[in-house]
Amino acid sequence: MHIPDGYLSPQTYIPLAGVFVAIAAVAVKKVKKEVSVKSIPYLGMASAFSFLVMMFNLPVPGGTTGHAVGSAVIAIIFGPWAAILAVSVALIIQALIFGDGGITAIGANCFNMAIFMSFASYFIFKLINLRSRKPVRIFIAAFISGYASLVLASIVTATELGIQPLIATSMDGKPLYCPYDLSIAIPAMAAGHILLFGIIEGLITAFIVQYFFKSEAGMIYALNKSKHE
Repeated sequence: MHIPDGYLSPQTYIPLAGVFVAIAAVAVKKVKKEVSVKSIPYLGMASAFSFLVMMFNLPVPGGTTGHAVGSAVIAIIFGPWAAILAVSVALIIQALIFGDGGITAIGANCFNMAIFMSFASYFIFKLINLRSRKPVRIFIAAFISGYASLVLASIVTATELGIQPLIATSMDGKPLYCPYDLSIAIPAMAAGHILLFGIIEGLITAFIVQYFFKSEAGMIYALNKSKHE
């Protein structure tokens, strides 16, 4: 889902960059308050994990890529605010050093994969799990949260690309940025994530959350939120 340079207009990437900076500033304050010193090394490992899984990406028609992200598992274990910072760091490093995702699109990519996906996965998990401590319920909730949040994030990404022909055209009506409208962008992005990448994200999320539940249940933010408030 990494959007490269040249596919988003300034009307799109500038506001998204502003939203990302504002939310990231709040996330820094939240993490200082909610994440214990014991969890800091784990959070660093989470960022490295997200970086790693996102490097295994495949081209998707429309000018972007498909891959797992890792936001869901980080949001469930460490909280959505921590996930925002962890995944954003990975995305920024990928853009600046490896050219994976555009410089102008950093705000958009962080919004889609770090902000939107983290909150979506966290609240989907909470909605399905309903404070249950049953391993099967937790596994299912984690899988669905990972799967659904990635699919939804891919649709958000596709929408940003698909509206470009509507908001940024030349004098003769030709698209200046992404040339594919919503009728092409959304099916192209959603299909791969529904059929493959979402399943991978769901399984990664479910197995890692289950492992933490068996060994360090007290660390799982989504199951112990009251302790962090």
